[in-house]
Amino acid sequence: MKNLILLLAIFIASALGLYANAQDAKNARISITGAYSKATVAGQTVGSGFMKIAVTGESDQLIGASTPIATEVQLHSMSMEGNTMKMRQINALEIPTNSSVELTPSGLHLMLMGLKKPLAVGDVVKIKLKFASSGELEVNLPVQAVGAGSMHGH
Repeated sequence: MKNLILLLAIFIASALGLYANAQDAKNARISITGAYSKATVAGQTVGSGFMKIAVTGESDQLIGASTPIATEVQLHSMSMEGNTMKMRQINALEIPTNSSVELTPSGLHLMLMGLKKPLAVGDVVKIKLKFASSGELEVNLPVQAVGAGSMHGH
């Protein structure tokens, strides 16, 4: 019983620590919560970014992103077709009026292409998001261990 309580306490502390490391950013209309990235291994040239994007008022579109640690940032969708998972680049991500969209490992997400160095746990990826109506917004994505997730279910 003591071991179970200890394991539960470690799990809760880990979950709270991951939530505390997730980053938030905001401008007049766009709010970013729970932003993070995942660690990569030596030689891996692709990374990822996840977050929740909310818009206040009229809809907006995420039309691009950039970061100094990668040659390109692409918007991607993931879906299951039969038993096969398909990932596709998309040109824009619609955020409906007074609503939000979540970027998650198993759905919509950012792909950091051509990484200039591996992403290590504890690093912070600085990324600039570009919106059709709301301009640009800089966000910090703390790098988490593979297998870790934020409290938002990413």
